[in-house]
Amino acid sequence: MKTIAIISGSIRTGRLSHRVAVFFERFIKEKGLAEVVMLDLKELNFPLSEERLKHLPNPSEKIIHFSESIKKADAVIVVSPEYNSGYPASVKNAIDLLYDEWYRKPVGIATVSDGNFGGTHCMIMLQTVFLKVHVSVVPATFPVLLVQKNYDENGNAIDKEKTEKRAMVFMAEVLKSVG
Repeated sequence: MKTIAIISGSIRTGRLSHRVAVFFERFIKEKGLAEVVMLDLKELNFPLSEERLKHLPNPSEKIIHFSESIKKADAVIVVSPEYNSGYPASVKNAIDLLYDEWYRKPVGIATVSDGNFGGTHCMIMLQTVFLKVHVSVVPATFPVLLVQKNYDENGNAIDKEKTEKRAMVFMAEVLKSVG
């Protein structure tokens, strides 16, 4: 069975995008689509990276775990909130920490906003950054608008049927990208 790593990108108090990461973790498991590894950047609590992992003299166990999880995963889903038309520093920090681990790794992007645009500015920026580090960006995306109205605090979709239908289309592309 394939392994999907999910990066939950927000580290803020009261974060809403984590609801979508939890939704995908549960959805993938319940549908038997893949094994799942949740990489919650809030829990990992990386320091601001001064250098890429391969140049760090004494990387923490959390950084090593993150690196190995990305390396072993068949694909990655990044769930990122949109902050001021961009992505949070925590996401950029996690991307820049690694390099070789990202090479040709299939990455699906889910962006989240509390407004009506679903993080589309963030999505475009993430696609650009991932292309620069030679990621194989999955063509399907999963924008989530009005997250506070569409997911509860436990990651349950309010309109389960519609959300799962969209999620299945997105996941089909993610899984297709791993062969």
